[in-house]
Amino acid sequence: MGIANQITILRIFLIPLFIIFLGYNKPLYALIVFLIAGITDALDGFLARKLNQITTLGKILDPLADKALLLSAFIFIYNSNLSIKFPFWYVVIVISRDFYILAGSLIIYLLKGEIDIKPSIFGKLTTFFQILSVILILLANITYVPFEIIYSIIYIATLFTFMSALGYTYDGIKQLKNEKN
Repeated sequence: MGIANQITILRIFLIPLFIIFLGYNKPLYALIVFLIAGITDALDGFLARKLNQITTLGKILDPLADKALLLSAFIFIYNSNLSIKFPFWYVVIVISRDFYILAGSLIIYLLKGEIDIKPSIFGKLTTFFQILSVILILLANITYVPFEIIYSIIYIATLFTFMSALGYTYDGIKQLKNEKN
C-alpha cells in the first residue's frame, strides 16, 4: 500500500474526529479537521500521480472518503447544536443527488457488467461549492459571515448539484445505449 492510499485512509479516520467535534459543539476544531481532510485529498491525488501509485484501491477509496466526509458534514452539521446550520431542503438535495447517482451507477453496472465513471465539470463544481458551503457554515459559527454570502454559495451549489445530476443521467443513458462518452 503506497503513501497515497495511506493518506486516503487517514482522511477516512478524520471523519469520526470531525463528527465528534460537531457533537461537542466545537466548530473551530471541526473546521480545522475538515480543512486537514481537504488537504489530504489534494495531497493523496498529487502523490499518486507523482509517484506513479495510482491503484484500483485508491480509485475506490478516494471518492468514497470524499463522499463520506461531505455527507457526514451535511448530516451532522444539520443535526448539531450549532446555531447556524444548513437549511433542511439543501441537505435533502445534496444527499438525494448522491443516492441518485449511486443507484444509477448500480443499475448500469448490473445491466452492462461495467461502468465508465468520468467526473464532469459540473460534478467538480458541485463538490467545490458544497465544500465551500461547509466551510462557510462552520466559519459562521465561529465569526460573523453575512447570510447573503452563505446563501449565495448554497444556491450556487444547489444549481450545480442539479446540473451534475442531469449530466450524469445523460452519460448513464448513453452508456446503456452503448454509445461512447
